[in-house]
Order: sequence, then C-alpha cells, then structure tokens
Amino acid sequence: MIFLGVFTGYNTLNMALVLPDNGRVIACDINEDYVKIGKPLWKEAGVEHKIDLRIKPAIQTLDELLASGEAETFDFAFIDADKESYNEYYEKCLRLIKKGGIIAIDNVLWSGRVLKPRKDDLATQSIHHLNEKLLRDARVNISMLPMGDGVTLAFKL
Repeated sequence: MIFLGVFTGYNTLNMALVLPDNGRVIACDINEDYVKIGKPLWKEAGVEHKIDLRIKPAIQTLDELLASGEAETFDFAFIDADKESYNEYYEKCLRLIKKGGIIAIDNVLWSGRVLKPRKDDLATQSIHHLNEKLLRDARVNISMLPMGDGVTLAFKL
C-alpha cells in the first residue's frame, strides 16, 4: 500500500492493521510533526514494522519506487497530499498499482468548489481537472463516494 499524505497516521494505522504480518505500507508525508502523534499508536498496535514512513516529497518516493522496479506491485494507493500534485500522484500510482488494484483519491468534491473553480485557486483547479480526466480515463473504472469531502475509487483495468 502507498499512502500519500499521512497527517496524524490514523488511516495508515487502520490499513496496517488489516494487512498480513508481512504486508507493508509506504507512508509519505513532508511534515513529521503531525506524524509524531500517530507513531506511538502504530507501535502500541503492533504494526510499526509494517509501516515504512518516508518524510520527503511524495513524488520523490514514487519515483524511487518506480526506479527500483516496483511498478505494478502494489494493491492500493491513497492520495491525500498537496492537491496541486494530484494528477502527477495519480499517474505515478497508476504505474505502481497492479491490474485490479485501487487508487483512492480523497477530497474530490472539495466542499463543492470543484464545480466552479476560481482562476486563482490552483488546488481546486487541479482537483477539478483530475476529476474530468478520471471520467474519461480508459485505464480505470471509477466509483465516487459522496461521503465527507468525496472519495473516488479508481480500479485499474
């Protein structure tokens, strides 16, 4: 599993809990301050050994995974990092996910702002463009869950 945007590590913990003992989560964030909240809970839950935390730009980690020959080896990716990079994250995760795998993309509704993004709002524009791309992307089947701020599940064909 790949997690882009760990924040306090709650979702990372939940995913690590359901993985087999030899499973792994590549957890990417650029700020260790928030991650420090969740790290003790990973240890307490006995899943710390499954989580490979990488504090650096997620694009760098994705490039490293691709360069080390890990294309099409992951089952799941969760994208919830800087919104301006969503398209680049999606494209790299699509290469890393095996056929039948899932990419979950968080915040696709973005409080409704994606319907009419302002020209000065790059984050909203980026999400809007990715939503439009996903609708027509023949490499995946999609399902959008209208809960919270919206999550799109892209199933790789």
